[in-house]
Amino acid sequence: MKKIITEWPQFYTATILDWKRLLKQDKYKDIVIASLRFLVKSRRVRIFGFVIMSNHIHLIWQVEPDFKQSDVKRDFLKYTAQKIKADLRRSHPQVLDRFLVCSSDRHYQFWKRGSLSVELRSRAVFFQKLEYIHWNPVKAFLSSTPEEYKYSSASFYETGLDNWGFLTHYTE
Repeated sequence: MKKIITEWPQFYTATILDWKRLLKQDKYKDIVIASLRFLVKSRRVRIFGFVIMSNHIHLIWQVEPDFKQSDVKRDFLKYTAQKIKADLRRSHPQVLDRFLVCSSDRHYQFWKRGSLSVELRSRAVFFQKLEYIHWNPVKAFLSSTPEEYKYSSASFYETGLDNWGFLTHYTE
């Protein structure tokens, strides 16, 4: 029996604490990609669109039945933070110190609390957010066209090729 999807697709934005450019290096973007790939392979989410910028990410994703959105977000942010922290500790300890916080539940913080999540209840809003995501690198002068930017789903929608191995076309 097919499970009923109870969640709407979400436009989700997670920002690095104080807008620091932590994700500028591709190795940290790749950590985000690996986490997204895991979430899809473990059938927790479907991802329709994404972009990874130097200090934030945007996703359009939909939580699968049997999973709670809050749990998926928590696991995604925690996993990526732990992987980034391990690399910074090993390779860039001086950068790690910039993320030191005085908090009762953690010593380091990479993601800003209270990430943005908006339900996409209409096709028009869905497409507006997908276009916004894809044009983000162009507006930031990182590429001249959306599909030229590597860490984005724009080329998937242009060519039909899923180079990431985790994208779902919005028509599916």
